[in-house]
Amino acid sequence: MNKRLMILGGLLMTALTACGSPDEATPELTEIAEVTELQGATAAPGSDDPYLWLEEVEGAEALAWAAEQNALSVPRLQGDARFESVRAQIESLLTSDDRIPTPELIDGQVYNFWQDDSHIRGLLRRTTLASYVSDDPQWETVIDIDSLATVENANWVYKGRSCLPSNPTRCLLRLSDGGKDAVVLREFELDGKNFVDGGFTVAEAKTNVDWLDADTLLIGTDFGEGSLTSSGYARTLRVWRRGTDINDAEQIIEVDSQDMSIGVNTVEGDGALYSFVTRRPDFFTEENWLITPQQTLAEIPFPIDVNLQGVFGGKLIALLRSDWSPNGRTYPAGSLIAMDLADSVNSGSATGVSILLNPLAEAQLDAITSVAITRDSIYVAALKDVSGTLLRVRPSEDDTWETTGIQLPDNGAIRLVSADSFSDTLMVNYQSFLTPSTLYLIRGDEPPLTVKALLPQFDAAPFAVEQHFATSADGTAIPYYLVRDRNTPKTGTTPTRLTAYGGFELSRTPAYMSAQSQAWLVRGGAYVLANIRGGGEYGPQWHQGALLENRQRVFDDFISVAEDLITKNLTSPDHLGISGGSNGGLLVTATMVQRPDLFNAVISSVPLIDMLRYHLLLAGASWTAEYGNPDIPEHRTFISEYSPYQNVQAEADYPEIFLWTNPKDDRVHPGHARKMAARMQEQGHKLIYFENAEGGHGGGANLRQLAVTQAMEVIYLLQQLSD
Repeated sequence: MNKRLMILGGLLMTALTACGSPDEATPELTEIAEVTELQGATAAPGSDDPYLWLEEVEGAEALAWAAEQNALSVPRLQGDARFESVRAQIESLLTSDDRIPTPELIDGQVYNFWQDDSHIRGLLRRTTLASYVSDDPQWETVIDIDSLATVENANWVYKGRSCLPSNPTRCLLRLSDGGKDAVVLREFELDGKNFVDGGFTVAEAKTNVDWLDADTLLIGTDFGEGSLTSSGYARTLRVWRRGTDINDAEQIIEVDSQDMSIGVNTVEGDGALYSFVTRRPDFFTEENWLITPQQTLAEIPFPIDVNLQGVFGGKLIALLRSDWSPNGRTYPAGSLIAMDLADSVNSGSATGVSILLNPLAEAQLDAITSVAITRDSIYVAALKDVSGTLLRVRPSEDDTWETTGIQLPDNGAIRLVSADSFSDTLMVNYQSFLTPSTLYLIRGDEPPLTVKALLPQFDAAPFAVEQHFATSADGTAIPYYLVRDRNTPKTGTTPTRLTAYGGFELSRTPAYMSAQSQAWLVRGGAYVLANIRGGGEYGPQWHQGALLENRQRVFDDFISVAEDLITKNLTSPDHLGISGGSNGGLLVTATMVQRPDLFNAVISSVPLIDMLRYHLLLAGASWTAEYGNPDIPEHRTFISEYSPYQNVQAEADYPEIFLWTNPKDDRVHPGHARKMAARMQEQGHKLIYFENAEGGHGGGANLRQLAVTQAMEVIYLLQQLSD
């Protein structure tokens, strides 16, 4: 991983690692040790719950129950005459060679992790930048995960690597059993293509780790009793020197057991390594220290809810989540700022603070979504009404910052892919709903160079993209995108799939139609993406307006989009379906419970559902800043008003919901989906429940599994909305 590309700092970095959000896990985005005993069954919340036994992840009775459900759901969906053609279409696209190999730029070389029908688990490979931009890159395999899994008789899923910034060929590989967030760490030499004999190894855990130097790690992992927070993440950080026992590693910090986690991140800047220690009391706050040469902790005088981005020219770069007023000047929430690192750490107060970019002062910007730092520039991806733009920020001669726009196509999504810390080189991706991914190479002041462009995967000519705004219950305008056949008459009969996420400041932007969405569109469906509150599409305030006691706004926003689609006569309740995963699974399940009259299909994947016990299950305690803490009476009151598990009613007329999960998901507990299915069945409701044997929070341990699950969803939607 290029340690200079720090995408939305702590927030998105943690979302992509074990210490993360219950991020969207539906196929639309596909981008603690295993718990085998009952969690929290003696706790007051849920003590009268007759289905607590379904929280026993690998319990014999729970697995037998899941097998009984699969015996009904698999024939129902996979037995449909259309299933095989849909599955084959999706798998063909997922494993096609006609995909852009996602690049990681490291000192003139390009690394890529690749999966196809011959490499289901995938292989890590590399080539030169010159070769990569050619029409026929010559790849060199570094490690083949399929072969490794075969040799070791293991179900390995590659989860990335942590490399020494000053020598990025020395890495710690992250290997997961079946897709879990918990990983095994093993030191690997990329140039030698081998595991280091006697190198660093760490047993399976949700480990936070980075390099202090070539022979020293900073590590937070499961050290036994008392070493984990209530969220299941490390609460201690230790200095582990090569050749010593990990249990003898020197502890340098311990946080409270009720904190979310303690973590570390080492970045390169201006020829030096900087190791930052971050205490996260909750998901949206962080206290940061710099490790000194004496291996002591020097506090960084930033506000508690800052988002560190990296180091540039001796300055610490950060995003603000709230207004900050050091030294008598206010720096607005959502701004990208710089602060003198050495002077601020030495003096204990913020020194040399300046604004690089303030979206509130820019008519063409609503929010900053990601930041990438190269040797000479800071690149910023931003949004205006959910469409992407790219900016370059550099220091000017008069000690201010100069911002220039970089010309890329309009009305799409811009993603910073990789930044090379050894040069002023950036890879950036552009795509829109009907425009395939295009990869651009940016070198210094040169215009963007198209280096890869995906060929169209389907005939987009019949389809049109529209952006509309619905009005939520409190009068807020909620944007949404509609993708449909331009010739479809508005008779209220169009089968329509509506999706959203609405949480953790994660923005949903116009991505090229996925393999699954293509299968849906070409079979007569329409696709709708709602940019509801809880996300980051309009900056921190868009997210913060839906936290805690204001969570109902998320559901109101989603409902308003559904109602707008019906009012516009695009569709009707008989033909409208909703889907979401993880936090999005909570969204669609709660919305179904509140307004079952609006929908005829609901897909809830790896969902949160029992919101009065979510904080007791797996990583749930880390999300109390988003939802609230059910152990606090005031919080329990407003959570109780929308928690689907407690609000589902026997007398209501719900659509036949499709719930699915898997026991390898060690982020959002499978008990959520299991218990909701059991309770609804007890109440007499019809539903479909499916539980794969593996896959983790992403839903598939390999591409073939993913194709099966995605095809099952398409068949379900066709049965509910088209047949």
